[in-house]
Amino acid sequence: MIKKLFPPLSQASQTGYFFFLVVLIRLFFNGVIPLMDKTEARYAEIARLMAETGEWVVLQIDYGIPFWAKPPLSTWASALSIQLFGAAEFFVRLPYALVCIAMALFLGRYTSTKNQSIFLPGLILLCLPEFFLHVGVVSTDVFLAFSVAMVMLSFWEGMQKDSKSYWRYLFFVGMGLGLLAKGPIVGILTVPPLFLWCLMNKEARPRLFLFPWVLGSLLTLAIALPWYGLAEMRSPGFIDYFIIGEHFRRYLDSSWSGDKYGFPKQQPLGMIWLFLIGAILPYAFFFMQKVGARFREMLSHPWLQFLLFWLLWTPLFFTSSKSLIHPYTLPVMVPVALIIVHFWEEARHKNTLIYGGLAFPLLAVMIYFSGTIDGVFQANSDKTLVEAYAGKDLYAFKKKSYSSQFYSQGKIQVITAEELLGHYDSIPLLISKKDYKKIESPLKERLQGQVFSSKKEVYLYVASPPPPISQN
Repeated sequence: MIKKLFPPLSQASQTGYFFFLVVLIRLFFNGVIPLMDKTEARYAEIARLMAETGEWVVLQIDYGIPFWAKPPLSTWASALSIQLFGAAEFFVRLPYALVCIAMALFLGRYTSTKNQSIFLPGLILLCLPEFFLHVGVVSTDVFLAFSVAMVMLSFWEGMQKDSKSYWRYLFFVGMGLGLLAKGPIVGILTVPPLFLWCLMNKEARPRLFLFPWVLGSLLTLAIALPWYGLAEMRSPGFIDYFIIGEHFRRYLDSSWSGDKYGFPKQQPLGMIWLFLIGAILPYAFFFMQKVGARFREMLSHPWLQFLLFWLLWTPLFFTSSKSLIHPYTLPVMVPVALIIVHFWEEARHKNTLIYGGLAFPLLAVMIYFSGTIDGVFQANSDKTLVEAYAGKDLYAFKKKSYSSQFYSQGKIQVITAEELLGHYDSIPLLISKKDYKKIESPLKERLQGQVFSSKKEVYLYVASPPPPISQN
């Protein structure tokens, strides 16, 4: 009876079912997890400011303070979503989810056999921890990864016999979007592996002349150059900081003192490779075993060679840099997934790999509902503390976080100890525990604890009465 009501799913149906299950899990998290400091809340606040002020050219990190560190593509997407649907976390993150889901679905055209489900490449991609994480993280990395994938896959398609001409134009569109997503790094991550692949494939070189290099380059410039020009005109100094500072000084010096917005990212040389291994768990062993055993064969296979050069170039490029973070591996999650798909039929334990990939999102659900990570959310986001004082004037002692800016709709104000002592109104005050320990009397005596998290507290500052007015 049970088998009649619930017949066993075919492998293709099962893969599709798991694909949409992972998508639903990630969308659920996009709605319930607060925006996290520092990176995610920062970009969310920049987008909120853009939507509120209507300033779509110069990004702002606070009212009237320009943000020069990144181009606007991801901010435009979040700001547009905020204008259309509101500033709830789900809608701030919605553009990133849609881009990642679109990438996962598009990979369905690269199955290695006719019998494979079109959802298999996307399912593998979604279950890579680095990619699953970014299906809802507000940052510039998702749109960079999307642009890199568009450049690389459009180039591959454009180099095939009898390919449609639009692929060769999409190659230049991807370059333009990449310049708006994260800047010239899109060319740094794509041109060298493409050049090397062309060098190794003589028979494909004549098809390079089919690309509209002049018109395509003009198309790239038409997409990206107007914003760069307007941003420099309306905020002089942007080009020097972004192009020279963010792309060269940051790469060469992890302790770059000119960084206006971030923090030093000191990592051991070669750390990018460990990030990469962690990013592709639990497929890492299968992936490395296949690549190691079939490396020479891959170099003689145009498609696998293309994916291999795409995959290896990014970590090779960042090997010599100490200034890096794990999202730098995100642009190579697509070639990782496609290499796994190519060797999928050789896997002895396909179900083990599938269920192993599902373990990460399912474990995340279990941990979330267990409540064991509530403290992590509270420690890295001021949402709970700010919302406890909704509608009231909330102050931050010495400095404010990006999440407190976002959840207070930009209304939270910074106040110093000297300003507090001259304040004659009782006010709620957001203080980090580190700063609280350094506060001395008589200020500390006027603070009454009210709402707490693991790293911050909201105190009620009890003001002293104003001095009496002289009768003389």
